Amino acid sequence: MVHSSPKNIALLNALIISVIFGLAYSALFIIYDNIPVEPGILLTTFVFLLSYISINYSINKFIYARIKVIYKSIGMMTTSGKRENKHKGENRPSDVLDIVNQVVLEWGKEQQDEIENLKKGAKYRREFIGNLSHELKTPIFNIQGYISTLLEGGLEDDKINRKFLQKSEKSINRMIALVDDLEYISKLETGELKLKIEDFDLSRMVNEVYEFLEIKAAKNNTRLVLHPNSLRNINVKADKKRIRQVLINLVDNAIKYTDGENSRVTIVFYDFHDKYLIEVKDNGIGIQEASLLRVFERFYRTDSGRSRDEGGSGLGLAIVKHIIEAHQQTISVRSNEGEGTTFSFTLNKA
Repeated sequence: MVHSSPKNIALLNALIISVIFGLAYSALFIIYDNIPVEPGILLTTFVFLLSYISINYSINKFIYARIKVIYKSIGMMTTSGKRENKHKGENRPSDVLDIVNQVVLEWGKEQQDEIENLKKGAKYRREFIGNLSHELKTPIFNIQGYISTLLEGGLEDDKINRKFLQKSEKSINRMIALVDDLEYISKLETGELKLKIEDFDLSRMVNEVYEFLEIKAAKNNTRLVLHPNSLRNINVKADKKRIRQVLINLVDNAIKYTDGENSRVTIVFYDFHDKYLIEVKDNGIGIQEASLLRVFERFYRTDSGRSRDEGGSGLGLAIVKHIIEAHQQTISVRSNEGEGTTFSFTLNKA
């Protein structure tokens, strides 16, 4: 099938007109014997060229007049003038209809991509609201139960009044921690929370974090180990306060998921040119492969029942990821069920 374009349409119409003119001249040639043939051929050729030029010009002018507005409108709707520069230096169609068709197809694809992103965003918001309400529901119901018990006579019972008030305080503290963590993540995402970059010894910080968590580790029969090869000065350039929070969150998370008498959490440093690679390892229950891609999501818990019993807001690993990415660094996780989990992240050398 012949491709329909302004040039082809003009060519076809010019051919028809020139054929009609040639037939008319041939008829005159038959009627009048003294008419020469050569002028007829030249005239037919001239009619063909004139028809082609005029028809092609008229069609293009008509199309440009009607489509130019649409073309510009679509071009304006594309992001950052991307459309105008996208094909610079590439072979683009010379035909106006092909150009407009290509632009419309690209615009349609962008709109489809935007719709898909909006759908994903809506799904994420639904999950986020559902998770947030679920996280808040437990401490709120607990507080409600404790206060109801106190109001129904428990307040006068010395055996339970202080106990229930302490439990209420614990639930309130859990909600406060949740709100604080959400606010912290929000500030990291919006760039409102600026990093204070300085040089410090990371190995000394690890020892401080271990001292801070040693009581919790002891209760869980877990040893906190700094790899022998790492017992030296590891000077990095980062936000000291934020990296301390990263280490606390990762070690605390590792302690929760260690089991058995030989449970241990180990931190290892690796020298990678202008960076250090830091690994936080445990020999605990591990993470299912299906969960590995989601461990940094807000409120995602690989073992919801157990992790809620252990406390926490469910935002620890999400905060870790945001802090590391705010440093323009990367973090990853690998795990085998029943063998343990390793979190790895990089920091710039001082």
